[in-house]
Amino acid sequence: MPSTATQRETQAQTGALPPREPRFFKRVENFMERVTEGMEIDQLWTQLRQDAKSGFQLYTREIDFKPASQRSPRDWFQVVRSFFWAVVMKLSPSKRVVLIIGLILLLLPWSSVNGAAWFHIYGGLIMFGLLVLEVADRVTMKRDLQIAREIQSWLVPSQPPTIAGLASAFFTKPANTVAGDYYDVFYRDVPDVRNNVLIAVADVAGKSVPAALLMATFQASLKTLSATRSSVVGLTSGMNRYACKHSMAGARFTTAFLAEYDPDSRHLIYVNAGHNAPMLRRASGTIERLDVGGVPLGILSECAYESAEMDLSPGDTLLIFTDGVVEAENDRSDEYGEDRLISVFNTNAGLSADEIIQAIMRDVLAFTGTAPQHDDITCLIAKFA
Repeated sequence: MPSTATQRETQAQTGALPPREPRFFKRVENFMERVTEGMEIDQLWTQLRQDAKSGFQLYTREIDFKPASQRSPRDWFQVVRSFFWAVVMKLSPSKRVVLIIGLILLLLPWSSVNGAAWFHIYGGLIMFGLLVLEVADRVTMKRDLQIAREIQSWLVPSQPPTIAGLASAFFTKPANTVAGDYYDVFYRDVPDVRNNVLIAVADVAGKSVPAALLMATFQASLKTLSATRSSVVGLTSGMNRYACKHSMAGARFTTAFLAEYDPDSRHLIYVNAGHNAPMLRRASGTIERLDVGGVPLGILSECAYESAEMDLSPGDTLLIFTDGVVEAENDRSDEYGEDRLISVFNTNAGLSADEIIQAIMRDVLAFTGTAPQHDDITCLIAKFA
């Protein structure tokens, strides 16, 4: 005699019984796919932890935490109150009022009042409505930031240029949607120096939208001045004067590394304007730090910048990076550091420029793990053949 399950399957196939269970589970599967966007449980958990850490840091920046062993009950109350106001003050005044009304209706005991349950329902609806308004604001801002990111992507190369005797690769990872880091490798469009290549990496102080706007002005001024007959020192000085007019009295300064390379003579001239000293690894294995230059752009309008020159050989490799690389932190607040960067650089020096950059970035991201990213990360490799 056929089992009940077999009878139900036969009935479903003949149309006598609709296959409700498979259809139900399919709907649940489609719902979860839509909600999670195909992410696995561990990916969702990792993302939640990152969001929680970032949000907690945002709300607790101005709270003075004492060690747990030194806190009295009054201190705990003070921390809770400070955290509450840190959350409330992030809202607009009208939404603050709505939040407080919703909390009053939701949390206060209404047991002695007729229709007390309705007060809790109204409080829950008010809180849900406030959540909807905040989500709408976030979606609008996210859309605008995405447009800004697309515009910003036009300002930096998407692929390394083809240059005889020079292979380059780069990697960038913004801390937010838009970044304040800049990088480029391009031919100078100047008569008599058309074959010269300009290598540039810059880091605007801060991050997100303010830094991204100043990064755009840096790119525009660099492209404009590089089309003139200015030397690397002249380029740096001209960009510094422009930056001083738009740096809010030095509050928005920019560190930069500018180098001009002549592929015919293998000669390099550079200026380091307060940037992390790039590493030049010679084919022999020795590492030189390129630190000659001056202060960051936007601090002293009449700063006298110095340049340094060197001849390069086949197999030499130049690594330029922003401070977001060496200052990247893991869950224990340990910094990645230059020693670790040098080690990875040396270990992979025999690979191509693209493979070196991938190895470095894999190591940085493996080190940081799920820790929030505090600064933009940018790295550029130039390998001379």
